[in-house]
This record gives sequence, structure tokens and C-alpha cells, in this order.
Amino acid sequence: MREEILKVINKNSKLLAKEVADIINADEKTVADEIKKMEEEHIICGYNTLINWEKTQREVVTALIEVKVTPQRGNGFDKIAERICQFEEVKACYLMSGGFDFTVILEEKSLKEIAFFVSDKLSPIDAVIGTATHFVLKNYKDHGIIMEKSSKSDKRMLVSP
Repeated sequence: MREEILKVINKNSKLLAKEVADIINADEKTVADEIKKMEEEHIICGYNTLINWEKTQREVVTALIEVKVTPQRGNGFDKIAERICQFEEVKACYLMSGGFDFTVILEEKSLKEIAFFVSDKLSPIDAVIGTATHFVLKNYKDHGIIMEKSSKSDKRMLVSP
């Protein structure tokens, strides 16, 4: 039942326990109790709203920063990740496979703020041996949601055999 609940609220966290129960064909109290348990067990870590900032007055610059580090003996990458995650600016931090170790995601008001974070906070960490910053130019899809439906209609003629 937990998997079913998680799948439903992952698509829409605004649903009430009764609505989730109706969707998965379960008892409302049982669903509410399971959600509460999953919150306590830190399976459900929070609820977020996905906002298309391009449609607002707020200026937001999103950066994905590749970070190369030297893992710490006995702690591997975990202690370094903990330190990076302590910065308020960090929206997400992922351990990666491939040519770098972490992807750090920031959302700030300006390129200057991101540059300041990288030069004055991230790079000075002893274990950090290199960074590469990439800026998001346009967000088409986020968390499985298409951010803006195309206003252009498909004017091609339908051809069928």
C-alpha cells in the first residue's frame, strides 16, 4: 500500500488522505496513518510546489555545478556532502558517477550571487579540487511536469495509409 500512496502523492501532494484512499481503493484512516508513519520515518521528506518562475516578476538564475572532490578517508563522500548541504543556497546535491563527484543545484537572483557562492563558499572547501558551473537557459520539464504547453498548433496535414 505504501508504494501506491507514494506514487499518487508524488504526482499531486495536494491530495487529501480521502482522495488518495479513493484513488487506491483503501480506507481513509489507514491511508492517513500510513502517510503520518512515512513522514515520521523520513520516507516522505517534505512537500514542494513546482513554480514556473519565468511567468512571474521574480528573476531566478538556476545553476548546476559539477564538483570534483577528494573523498575523505573513512567517510568517503558523505561528510563533504553534509558540508555542502549546510549552505542555505544549495537547493539539491547529488552524488554522481562519471567525470565528477557531485552535482550541486542553486537558484539565485543573479549570476554574481552564484559566482560568489562558488568562489567564496564552495571552492574553499579543502576536499574540493574543481568545479564547472552550468546555467539553465530555459526549463521545459521539471519533476515530470511540462512547464509550458506549446501555443503553436500542429498545422501539418494528417496523412494516413
